[in-house]
Amino acid sequence: MSSAANHYPQTGSVIQPLTLPKDWLAGLKENWQNDIVTGFILFLIALPLSLGIAMASGVPPMSGIIAAVIGGLLVSLISGSYVVVNGPAAGLIVVIMAAVERLGGGNIGYHATLAAIVMAGIMMIGLGLLKAGDLGYFFPTSVVHGMLAAIGLIIMIKELPIMLGVKPPAKEPLMLVCKIPEIIASLNPELAIIGLVSLTLLIGHNLIKSNMIKKIPAPIVVVIVGVAIGMYFHIDHKEVYTFAGHVFQIDPRLCLVQLPLNVSEGLTQPNWSQIGTFAFWTSAVSILLIQGIESLLSAAAVADRLDPYRRPCNLNKDLTAIGLGTTISGMLGGIPMIAEIVRSTANVINGARTRWSNFFHGLFLLVFVLTAANLIDKIPMSALAALLVVTGYKLTSPKVFKETHAIGGDQTILFIVTIVATLATDLLIGVSIGILAKFILHLYHGAPISSFFAAPMEIMVQTDSSTIIYIKESAIFSNYIGIKKELDKLPKGSKVTVDLSQTKFIDHTFMERLHHYSSEYARSGGILTLVGLDYHLSHSGHPLSARRLSKNGN
Repeated sequence: MSSAANHYPQTGSVIQPLTLPKDWLAGLKENWQNDIVTGFILFLIALPLSLGIAMASGVPPMSGIIAAVIGGLLVSLISGSYVVVNGPAAGLIVVIMAAVERLGGGNIGYHATLAAIVMAGIMMIGLGLLKAGDLGYFFPTSVVHGMLAAIGLIIMIKELPIMLGVKPPAKEPLMLVCKIPEIIASLNPELAIIGLVSLTLLIGHNLIKSNMIKKIPAPIVVVIVGVAIGMYFHIDHKEVYTFAGHVFQIDPRLCLVQLPLNVSEGLTQPNWSQIGTFAFWTSAVSILLIQGIESLLSAAAVADRLDPYRRPCNLNKDLTAIGLGTTISGMLGGIPMIAEIVRSTANVINGARTRWSNFFHGLFLLVFVLTAANLIDKIPMSALAALLVVTGYKLTSPKVFKETHAIGGDQTILFIVTIVATLATDLLIGVSIGILAKFILHLYHGAPISSFFAAPMEIMVQTDSSTIIYIKESAIFSNYIGIKKELDKLPKGSKVTVDLSQTKFIDHTFMERLHHYSSEYARSGGILTLVGLDYHLSHSGHPLSARRLSKNGN
């Protein structure tokens, strides 16, 4: 028997905020020196990643630059967040790549995918205007982590051949895994050297403890070294070379990044001819799903955990802004964008204070592409592939599996089911199977079907103006939104007690989200206390693990 009383925060405390930076033009005047430096560092990180993400998605490299520029120059100024960086992200690679193939492949698939991107952006604008930001809370934590881990695996599998200078011998991830020995046996030595040196630099950068070295963005180090090795090998001037007595060919499509000589030539328009097809809408909804989930999770995480000023974000406004940015990006030939957690973390670490650091990063990107696009053409694709292999690894590292298993065995089951289902099918089906598995496990643990989407509650206001909320039957991911709406109706700054003594089953997602809600409520000057878990059996030693009511508690 385990009680959460020993772990879960029983009382809230008022967090005294730092003096908040001003916003808009006043914020620019006050913080421009800080934010312009941070914006330049973000530009150095975003340039190679934006190029690599676009090419890994099967679209022209300029598409990534377009999305990053619009995310910086436009979305940063109209979003509901302050230090979140918006732009292309690795999580989008899989859905864009699948959409291009699904809608015809090559140039035809690319232009049809642009239309799906625009439609996804329009739908996201609609969700934002309808104040649907809370929908992000519907997806269970373990399923989301499984989805991201599957994306990481797919990225690693897809980018390995490019990193070794080999044309991918198959399109499906599982087929590529079977062909890894063939890929290694047929690697292109000079391109593989660039890729492996880049990979070594990235791993080494993560292991080095020197703060001075860590301030140098690893992606830009990889690009500089990759360009230098490429120039030494003269990979831009030869098609055939001899290495260790063997003759090798260099495929120009696997060699260097290729931007149009005139940047305006990289701007193109979507093709709407497939709007009436099932494939089109599957692509649009897949893009919307990944955009929405990742953006909501990232924006909330930045506001709640990373922003030193703990400024709350407006998730509905974020959805609308990202939707508008994606719509414009797709209309111009760019890929979608999300609230990106890695660059947002770098933004905060490097001292960003306002939304202007994001704006400056977009401005630096635009100026660089307009004035020095010829330098981009010297970047080896194998170096960018190494960047993405490491990015994919971070999404699916053993640490992620270990942390998931520590929460409980059921979380491990859902995590693995979502990964396998996604690898075997696609993201939409994989996530759907993960959620279905979650419901089946809830039934097994005693959660009544009647409380799957609306938990019975009793709200009692005490004479001292405090409130007690009794939640009955089950408290799970799928009914959290309804419970949160009731919590949101309560006056800020008051004392609230959530009593779960009559709840038969409580899942990890609910525990985690109520924990974060408690922290947010404390910042408003209130106290949210969780009680009634003395007779619940915990699924693990984790303080936020799932719990079910023991027989003694009936």
